[in-house]
Amino acid sequence: MDTGRREGAAAAPIERRIAHIDMDAFFASIEQLDHPEWRGKPLAVGDGPRSVVSAASYEIRAFGVRSAMPVAQARKLCPHGIFVPVRMWRYKEMSRRVMAVLQRFSPLVEQASVDEAYLDATGMERLFGPPEEFAATLRAEVKAETGGLTCSVGMAPVRFLAKIASDYHKPDGQTIIRPDQVRAFLDALPVQKVPGVGGRMLETLHRLGVVFAGDVLKRPLGFWQKQLGERGLWLHALAEGRDDRPVTPFTPPKSSSAENTFDTDTRDPAILRRWLLLQSDRVGADLRAQGVRGRTVTLKAKFADFTQVTRARTLPEAICDTQTIFQTAVELLAELNPKQDLRLIGVGVSQFGERPRQLSLLEPEPEARPKGALDSALDAVRGRFGKGAIVRGDLLDFKG
Repeated sequence: MDTGRREGAAAAPIERRIAHIDMDAFFASIEQLDHPEWRGKPLAVGDGPRSVVSAASYEIRAFGVRSAMPVAQARKLCPHGIFVPVRMWRYKEMSRRVMAVLQRFSPLVEQASVDEAYLDATGMERLFGPPEEFAATLRAEVKAETGGLTCSVGMAPVRFLAKIASDYHKPDGQTIIRPDQVRAFLDALPVQKVPGVGGRMLETLHRLGVVFAGDVLKRPLGFWQKQLGERGLWLHALAEGRDDRPVTPFTPPKSSSAENTFDTDTRDPAILRRWLLLQSDRVGADLRAQGVRGRTVTLKAKFADFTQVTRARTLPEAICDTQTIFQTAVELLAELNPKQDLRLIGVGVSQFGERPRQLSLLEPEPEARPKGALDSALDAVRGRFGKGAIVRGDLLDFKG
């Protein structure tokens, strides 16, 4: 039978296309989305006097404020800036929306963090068009599904170049590096932009006359292996544009947690209990939103001297209700019986399983029991009117 192909002829290699999607000022943008009056104003996520900036809006970056900067320093740089507490449950909620959008474009999506992911778009041009159209459509769908959040997209034949490219036209932009553009791109790429190059390694490279990534190829592979060992082999491969790391499909999180650093160290049981209730409420809501339950509850505590301890308990059955999480955390705190002040406390649930949905004729479904009914009611109100629309009575006057 004539297949239309000469015997022995090799099939043309499939052009690999990797996308890196990076949300723009993710935490800060969510706060501005949820509070329209803050849009266009300098805003930082992180408000405690001893905490650091978790995210900075583009407006506040103009004043020199950056992520990981102490909040006290950020306030000096931008006294009129808006500083808000971290709402990790909200950022995770929006992150799940973003990842759901990405999975429409490829089954191979790897979440690198809460606000970035890799996507293998190889062979997807028949469905979504050329890279420029693919990236533009993806960006538009993310924006539509999140109510206005923007992302930047980089596309290239390999992972590390896709990540570098996504940073080139921020915010709300895209950069495409085609296979025939890789060499010129690397020849002009400052070597410090290569992932993993910094500090002493950068000093060594500059001393050896390497300013751009392409300069690495001016010396043989053996030279770099002798100078830098395994890192030299890796650097040479990247300078050639080689990066065979695959995109590993998305895997759901294996735990959910919440923690807070206090403005003032404390071991007051009443204060610690209220923090645990607030955190248990957040973790429980996150579990229910994911449709999972967990069997292991973990308490994390950091003391004033920065020593850290954890206590965990595995329950007979998997749970997702706030009251059980809270009660277990309180019991773990009692076991810990801290003799010095704490600066941080946190609650987590792990060892996930799917939430059972099977009905029983003799026993009501868990959500029909009082504690489950309360959680369901709170989830429904918050889902419709926002997370701050309703709080538990014990937290009414609590500034958590």
